[in-house]
Amino acid sequence: MSLNLAVKNSTLNEHTLIWAIICSVLLHGLLVAVIPKLKLEVINKPDILEIELIKKTEPPPVVVPEPIQPQPTVVQPNVVQPKTEIKPELKPLKTPTVVKTEATPYQPPPTNAAPQTEVIAVTPKPDAAPTPPTPITPPTPPSGPSQAELDDAKGRYGNALWGAIGKHKQYPKIAQMRNWQGEAIVELQLDGNGKLKSKKIIQSSGHDALDKQALEMVEKAAPFPLPPEVLRGNSFSIRVPIPFKLEEQ
Repeated sequence: MSLNLAVKNSTLNEHTLIWAIICSVLLHGLLVAVIPKLKLEVINKPDILEIELIKKTEPPPVVVPEPIQPQPTVVQPNVVQPKTEIKPELKPLKTPTVVKTEATPYQPPPTNAAPQTEVIAVTPKPDAAPTPPTPITPPTPPSGPSQAELDDAKGRYGNALWGAIGKHKQYPKIAQMRNWQGEAIVELQLDGNGKLKSKKIIQSSGHDALDKQALEMVEKAAPFPLPPEVLRGNSFSIRVPIPFKLEEQ
C-alpha cells in the first residue's frame, strides 16, 4: 500500500515539474514576442528659459522753470503845468455926481400946546349873580349788616353747629384699627331759619371712612338751632371743621 502511494506521489511530482517547465518556456516565448514591439518614449528635456535683464532707464530730470520776477513799475511824477495868470482889465472910475439940496430951517414945537390924551370909552358890565353853595348830602346808612357783622355771626353760629354735630360723633372701627386720623371740612347750605338744604365735603380728611362719618354726623344733628338775627331771612353757607383724633377716644 505504501509503495503504491509513493509511486503515485512520484508521478505527480514529475507531472508538476513538467508543467512548470512548459509554463516557463511559454512565458519566456511571450516576452520575446512582446518586448521588440515596445517603444520606449524618449523623455524630452525641458527647454531652458533665458531671462534677459533690462536695465531700468531713469526718467529725465524735471526742469522747474525759474519764477518770473515782476518788473517794477516806474511811476512818472505828475508834471505841474504852469498856470497862466489872467490879468484883470482896469476900467476907469466914474466921477460921482454931487446933488445940491437946500437945507430947511429948524422950527421948535409950540410951548403953549396941551398934551393930547387918548380916551377909551368902556361900557359898564352888570354885576354877576353869586352862585349858590352846593348842599352837602349826608351819606346814606347801609341797608343791611356789614361784612364784619356777618363774619362774626357766622363764627358764633359755626361754634353752635359744631356743638350740635359733635354730640353724634362716632369713630369708625376700621379707622381705629388702622390708626387713621384727620380733619374733614363740611360746607353746609342753610336757609334763613337754619334748615339744612345741602352738604358736601370741601376738604377731605384723607380717608373715605372719616369723610363718610362726618356727613352722617351732620344728618343726625339736624334740625339745627336758629341762626343769629343778622343771618335770618336769606340763605347762607357756612363751613364746619370736624376733626378725628384717636386721643379723644
